Amino acid sequence: MDFHSLYQQKRMTAADALRIVQNGDTIVVPTGVGEPPALLTALSEQRRDFRDVQVAQILPLRKYGYFDCDTSEHVRHLAYFLGGPSRPGCQDGWIDFVPAYFSELPTLLDRGYLPADVVFSMASPMDEHGYFSLSLAADYTMAAIRKARAVVLEVNPNVPFANGDCHVHISQVAGLIESEEPLLEVGLPKIGPVQEAIGKYVADLIPDGATLQIGYGAIPDAVVMQLTGKQDLGVHTEMIGDGIMTLVESGAVTNRRKNYHPGKILATFALGSKKLYQFMHRNPAFEMHPVDFINNPYLAGQNDNLITINATMQVDLIGQCGSESLGFTPYSGTGGQADFVRAANYSKGGKSFIVLPSTAKDNTISRIVPTLTPGTHVTTGKNDVNYVVTEYGVAQLRGKTAKQRVEALIGIAHPDFRNELREEAKRMKLA
Repeated sequence: MDFHSLYQQKRMTAADALRIVQNGDTIVVPTGVGEPPALLTALSEQRRDFRDVQVAQILPLRKYGYFDCDTSEHVRHLAYFLGGPSRPGCQDGWIDFVPAYFSELPTLLDRGYLPADVVFSMASPMDEHGYFSLSLAADYTMAAIRKARAVVLEVNPNVPFANGDCHVHISQVAGLIESEEPLLEVGLPKIGPVQEAIGKYVADLIPDGATLQIGYGAIPDAVVMQLTGKQDLGVHTEMIGDGIMTLVESGAVTNRRKNYHPGKILATFALGSKKLYQFMHRNPAFEMHPVDFINNPYLAGQNDNLITINATMQVDLIGQCGSESLGFTPYSGTGGQADFVRAANYSKGGKSFIVLPSTAKDNTISRIVPTLTPGTHVTTGKNDVNYVVTEYGVAQLRGKTAKQRVEALIGIAHPDFRNELREEAKRMKLA
């Protein structure tokens, strides 16, 4: 049977595709815009027909009907990382979450620690060889496909066909539905003077020829905007977004001086505009790979001069970073921050930057604190953190004593809180 005949044989409606799902199943869905809206909308509409079904995902972007406490015994979300739709339910206790490094999710799936019965994913149209591209999010989805009983793809002509280890063959697919809905677009965050100041401190420490990993948020994007004058930058990053595309267009990113996969931009998921998705389509400079390759600290650390930039919410006086919770209340998740901090530490000439405004709530709360708020989930440990940057400067911590760290971190705290921090440091015998 030729591939096109097989494709026609496997075509079905979204409602028909739900017949593949059994009670008790876990449906694995890709990160962000990789989530298939027609399939998940149909699941939401029929959720009361199921019992004990989980939808496991990092960073959901749409609030589907199954984000509903009253029907959670039928279909419920399982969070690998929280987004806007899942955060309230997790904070209220009816959505559960998985503490894990992003890089290790494929291993947890491969070894059976995390279930994967069915995969629902967005996909590009099939090529002449029978392959679809999961270009928007290879992440943990490729591992889930290896374990799942059934794979259902939502094929959309707006999904780019990207290179890399992100392809699924028609023979691996149980069902195909078709949609033409425009892909969800996510704009750049708002950048203010605080973010600009932090961005300049970081940009000044990035040399020509460095390879970049850039997280999502206003501060990482503020760094990007100040790198357009750099030369021969490379990219090995978790997320490909419009900021990196801007650096390619400006000529700052060429990947020529990368020693690991030279000439290539490597990422594991995409989050941005229609222009970005079009830019990725069959672009030989881009490759999308699973997260256990992209975020693996040892592999990413093979890039010389690896620069990693990630945001946090709170840093204590010995350098512990609380990036995923407000006290014991979950807010986001572990993600890839610790993966890339360690990767930069492995890298010859590498630098990792943890960035944050010095205060919160209109300068009433210091984000540099004596100890993390009780219950805070530690995302990146004190032994891994290197540079911490606020709008007041840069604290380089790696190799420093506890007392040296305290002095450096107080020096980049908001001036209104420095005396208070020094008094607490004395009480803690750290000053």
